[in-house]
Amino acid sequence: VQLVESGGGLVQPGGSLRLSCAASGFTFSTYGMSWYRQAPGKERELVASISSTGGTTSYTDSVKGRFTISRDNAKNMMYLQMNSLKPEDTAVYYCKAWFRRDVYWGQGTQVTVSS
Repeated sequence: VQLVESGGGLVQPGGSLRLSCAASGFTFSTYGMSWYRQAPGKERELVASISSTGGTTSYTDSVKGRFTISRDNAKNMMYLQMNSLKPEDTAVYYCKAWFRRDVYWGQGTQVTVSS
């Protein structure tokens, strides 16, 4: 099982980034997927989730209207489009796959929002 995040980097406030999560080694289309983030000195927090079919999504309040989660089950990929980025969005972003008691995590990708 492998989850590999990519797309992180340094961006100015107000800018955009698109994170990707490539999944392999499990039946991706049956798993719910989520993006989490962890800022220095803070606990890991849930950012957004998407159901196995992509029909249901949810977001933490601080990113609603700015971030969009999506997935492509044909490509075993999940995405997080992040717009209007703020310095407080700076964190390591992780993807998570979940189905019943199975949970898998990626290694994370750094997002830094700074001028």
